[in-house]
Amino acid sequence: MRHQRLITTAIVLSLAAGLSAASAAEQQQLNPKAISIKLPDQFQWRRNEAAGNETAVLYGDPDKPGPYVLMFKWLPGHMSRPHWHPNDRMITVFKGTWWVGTGDKFDPDSTVPLPAGSYVTHFAKEVHYDGAKNEEVWLLMAGEGPATSTSASTPPPAH
Repeated sequence: MRHQRLITTAIVLSLAAGLSAASAAEQQQLNPKAISIKLPDQFQWRRNEAAGNETAVLYGDPDKPGPYVLMFKWLPGHMSRPHWHPNDRMITVFKGTWWVGTGDKFDPDSTVPLPAGSYVTHFAKEVHYDGAKNEEVWLLMAGEGPATSTSASTPPPAH
């Protein structure tokens, strides 16, 4: 998991550099074998209407084994239902307030607000739910694929 935290940290620093990094990249020809750059307007967002969110893959492939990094948008008024993942996920809130809860009973009123700048680890095989209430929320998420999500109605395997 250490390499995933390093990847997350590197992306956070890259995004924080913002326009100055973009300007520098545009002015120079960089070796694509040495570095890969995706500016925000180059993210390819995939919308999931039923879940009320969008994702953009920044690194790896969340559908396959191995590390991945995603930008994740929760649209206002949408929350996941209680579920679990087979692997840890490391998440940084970039924009808005993200609301999180634990346990297999869906209760949005008991969720905890996490403002921009918050860092969260969703531990493997533990039931949780999350989402956005009255504003769009952007997250940076790193994990180990495949990034599946299983309803809490199916209990996770024993640790």
